[in-house]
Amino acid sequence: MSSPERPARVRVTAPVAGRRRRATIASEIDEGTGLGEVYMRSLMRSQLRLALGQTAVLLLTVGLLPILFLLVPWLRHGRIDGVPVAWLLLGVCCYPVLLLIAIRYVHRAERNERDFNDLVGPR
Repeated sequence: MSSPERPARVRVTAPVAGRRRRATIASEIDEGTGLGEVYMRSLMRSQLRLALGQTAVLLLTVGLLPILFLLVPWLRHGRIDGVPVAWLLLGVCCYPVLLLIAIRYVHRAERNERDFNDLVGPR
């Protein structure tokens, strides 16, 4: 009986030259490359745009109350059950508006981050 032939031994020393490992966007960000910087600036720009938009909404709602008090005298001097209307507006009505703006901001900021993670995450 003859012995079975052994397969030839092959030595692998390095990956095939000319093939470059495909870099992911996350690795580009981690390494601080130019492309990674572009993606991070994009995220920060979208978050800044969101923050400025919500600040504008805040200024147009709560920020204009002093002007409204100045232009409408009965808001300044009026009373409901002995409580000044200005206090009611500032102490009761402003907080739900602030809460809604905050909830909207957090929801949209999380959406921006989810979209960014979808963009840079593994495919």
